[in-house]
Amino acid sequence: MLLPVQRRYDYSPIINRPDYSWPEGKRLAVWIGTAIEVFAFQAGQGHDPFHHGAPQTQRNYAWRDYGYRVGLWRLLEIYDELGLPITAAVNSLAYDYYPEIFTALRQRHAAIVAHGRTNAERQTQMWEDDERHVIEMVRQTIARQEGRPPKGWLGVGVLESSHTADLLQELGYAYILDWPMDDQPVWLRTRQGRILSIPGPMEINDSGQILHRQANAAEFADMIVDQFEEMLRQSADQPLVFNLMLHPFISGQPFRLALLRRALQHIAGHATKERIWFTDPDRIAEHCQKLPPGIVPGS
Repeated sequence: MLLPVQRRYDYSPIINRPDYSWPEGKRLAVWIGTAIEVFAFQAGQGHDPFHHGAPQTQRNYAWRDYGYRVGLWRLLEIYDELGLPITAAVNSLAYDYYPEIFTALRQRHAAIVAHGRTNAERQTQMWEDDERHVIEMVRQTIARQEGRPPKGWLGVGVLESSHTADLLQELGYAYILDWPMDDQPVWLRTRQGRILSIPGPMEINDSGQILHRQANAAEFADMIVDQFEEMLRQSADQPLVFNLMLHPFISGQPFRLALLRRALQHIAGHATKERIWFTDPDRIAEHCQKLPPGIVPGS
């Protein structure tokens, strides 16, 4: 009996790959993502602060909404203080709910990554034609608001259907953040060509670590620093991508902010900054697209 297998990419041990560098000889690409999400009121899907899988109520809606009324603005203060580039993973419906946020993001030249329509729904539950419609609608909304379409996609819940990568490539997306199988970018096969997978938000993600695995604020801050330090050491041999994903209603809470600030200060002020490329996934994709065939796995 045969097991179902994925056919998007081939096995490739990182120790056997060609070496290359990021721009100006940098070795570790660092991008920090911030989720800008919309949830339905007392309906649909969403986190709860007390019980996993609890129904949607006014309590958990308001808890999540804190992130965009308060928490995000505290995170932006830290990014400004440290001069860190901003990557925003955006539900397209957020443009209707939080216009002031997008004014602030434009002022900071944030990279905008498409993040579905709303976190109250999952594409894994859609027919292919419905999913195509949603992906295209998200693309058109961001293009209309920002003056250009998004280059990248992060699935709601970091989830995909069996058609998502094909649809994204066919609708003009350049990269995807849903495949956490590597510390380097990898080209994925689709039915009409290829799309780049960039290492994205699975492990060093406040939602996964704090809400689901129940790490405390100090433990999460230590994870950030330990992940960064170890990847910086490993990047002497291979160029790598460090990613941190933050949700304002989680990391924007005051008692977590102090520890997060210290972790980001450690990264931003590191003694070996000449080896670190503070960037966003748009620029990582642009760099990979320019590399000769055979350098990035799958090319």
